[in-house]
Amino acid sequence: MSGLASVGAEAQEDRPRIVTENGRHALLVDGQPFLMLAAQAHNSSNYPSVLPEVWPAVEALGANTLMIPVAWEQIEPVEGRFDFSYLDALIPQARERGVRLVLLWFGTWKNTGPAYTPAWVKLDRERFPRLVKEDGTESYALSPFGEETLEADRRAFVRLMTYLRDDDADHTVIMVQVENETGTYGSVRDYGQAAQEAFEAEVPAPLLASEGQEGGSWRDVFGEDADEAFHAWSIGSYVGRIAEAGKAVLDLPMYTNAALRDPLKDTDPASYASGGPTDNMLDIWQAAAPDLSLLSPDIYTAESEAYRAALDHYAKPDNPLFVSETGNRVDFARFFFAALGKGAIGFAPFGMDYTGYGNFPLGAKATTPEIIEPFAQVYDLVRPFEREWARLAYESEVFGAARPDDDAPQTLDLGDWTARVDYDLWQFGQPDWTFLGDDLHREPDENAGVLIARLGENQFLVTGIGARVTFGRTGGGGFTLVSAEEVEWEEGNWRFRRMWNGDQTDYGLNFTDRGAVLRVTLVPDDDRIEQEGRAVAGTEETE
Repeated sequence: MSGLASVGAEAQEDRPRIVTENGRHALLVDGQPFLMLAAQAHNSSNYPSVLPEVWPAVEALGANTLMIPVAWEQIEPVEGRFDFSYLDALIPQARERGVRLVLLWFGTWKNTGPAYTPAWVKLDRERFPRLVKEDGTESYALSPFGEETLEADRRAFVRLMTYLRDDDADHTVIMVQVENETGTYGSVRDYGQAAQEAFEAEVPAPLLASEGQEGGSWRDVFGEDADEAFHAWSIGSYVGRIAEAGKAVLDLPMYTNAALRDPLKDTDPASYASGGPTDNMLDIWQAAAPDLSLLSPDIYTAESEAYRAALDHYAKPDNPLFVSETGNRVDFARFFFAALGKGAIGFAPFGMDYTGYGNFPLGAKATTPEIIEPFAQVYDLVRPFEREWARLAYESEVFGAARPDDDAPQTLDLGDWTARVDYDLWQFGQPDWTFLGDDLHREPDENAGVLIARLGENQFLVTGIGARVTFGRTGGGGFTLVSAEEVEWEEGNWRFRRMWNGDQTDYGLNFTDRGAVLRVTLVPDDDRIEQEGRAVAGTEETE
């Protein structure tokens, strides 16, 4: 019985959930793997009157999932009085369009601040205390040691999850983000009285166990990283208690997202959102908030080496990769290939609505059809077989490459095979044909990249945009390209469309801006010779 079959047999209902086997992950929706081709709306698009400006962008993108906020101030403007009229509009509209939802809970933290808390929280600093900086002054951020803040946030979140349990039986909502980009800028941790007392006490037992230690103070266990580790535990535990209470009502996948530190080098925690789920604090967050299904990166660097490093930090056997936010400039679309090649369960460019707003320089100056088009193009590649890709990522091996900044060739390690990916070559000819002069290289496609999935020992599914794929054997040696079948996904199976051969295979497998899916079969020469020898021997015996 396959991993997915056993999961299905054990399931009591088809609620969305995340499963993990052999270090690979799948988000199950309606009982089957689901790839989130997502769009995230702008922060203030979470009102019924604005939704008409959201849905056309979702449709243009070809997204199957909309990520959109639910603000604490929105559902509990007066303490104890809840208003879910926004969800009364949002969920039916999504269901009508066949679009799934990921709700983003903006509570105590949104981009590290309390902007989305209700006015009755914002204005009562005695009941809902702010974090205290090392110099004794108040921070802009709420303290993770505000017990009344936690209780109020948790109560509101439980009411949200109760609404979903009672009013979304079809599970249009497939996942919930708990808080948003937690942490604190300008202070490594909270130095208030309650925080200081906790810092001077022994490290909590669950964290000691996860660190493989039996006892010790924060300084003893974490040394020079003690302040940041303490803050990560404090915020992570706070978020974890909210997630735990919500899951007790409705057990949906939950996660929180990270405002990243520099993916390539260590920097001073005072320079980034200290205490958030940054890559150096993932283990602490996992111990502090075990009810979160994953921790996700918000990636707004378009520098290819840094982007790949961020993916590597979060794609782990114990942490499903989900690019919950990324820039929506055209140069970010290529990273869809890199993310899916790491087994990502979803990818979400931010700011995908037609409200006229833009978050330049992190993203586009404004979201327009021209901005959406390259993201729509990469989504178009896999949308017909999105669930099959999600299944392959869970049950087999997947690989991906995105055009690097220097357009240099890349080589993917496929085990016994390699795949070289070139980005700026014509479909016909080789790079050493120097007689072409200045025309040897063409202008690279902005969103060029390749996806490869293993179908068998010597068979691969290959697709891409603006790239050439050339297979080889790891360690060298000859082989035969037996076939390169162009296929289409139709009614749950691959349908043969045509065979690539001649010019279409003599110079590698060249993917244009039209997109194509190939089923490639390779045979090493030693296997072929062995098979031929057996065939000859069989003939002699017959004679």
